[in-house]
Amino acid sequence: MARAALFDVDGTLADTNHLHVVTWWEAFRQAGQQVATHDIHRAIGLGSTDLIAHLLGDERDRTRDEEISAAHRTLYGTYFDRLPALDGARDLLHALDRRGWRIVLATSAGGGELRALRRAIDADEVIAGVASADDVSEGKPAPDPVHHALDIAECGPDEAVFVGDTVWDMRAARRAGVRGVALLSGGIPRHDLEAAGASAVYATPTDLLHHLDSAFFTKTE
Repeated sequence: MARAALFDVDGTLADTNHLHVVTWWEAFRQAGQQVATHDIHRAIGLGSTDLIAHLLGDERDRTRDEEISAAHRTLYGTYFDRLPALDGARDLLHALDRRGWRIVLATSAGGGELRALRRAIDADEVIAGVASADDVSEGKPAPDPVHHALDIAECGPDEAVFVGDTVWDMRAARRAGVRGVALLSGGIPRHDLEAAGASAVYATPTDLLHHLDSAFFTKTE
């Protein structure tokens, strides 16, 4: 029976959340919007359009959304050649692959950003596929990215685990009927992740790797 380990990328496999916070903060500032970095941090994991809507509200001037999003892409793009993988990320993916799990990424990143993240993780040989922002009409916390990742893995939700670092990841997993495992490496508090549906919480990819024999990855029932 196929088993799928679905992974978010930013904050889960790559140490990039705070780079996103700083570059979104600057993009908003350039557009004349003062948004607290704390609020931006809590919104990381949403797609660009949803993040802007979440932070600026429905009464914003929507004609400036693309300007803000483009500014963020440009600012964040200056880091593409040096995005850092989280310690243990590559080893975790390889360990799961050796155990027979199909590895699929489910991320709001796409295009050049996704290519840069995959270079940072350096585990393409064990990644079966990617459900990216380019592939779905609605991003997390909608279940669409998780559903698409399941299609790529060719398995059902009962045979999958989704690993992420934000409440949006956990909500998407729950809505797709997939067990959610959360990591604290993205900076979101344990309580918030559990409240969003996380079945288990680990500190980092290395921590999860060290607990695979006691985690959900030992069973699929």
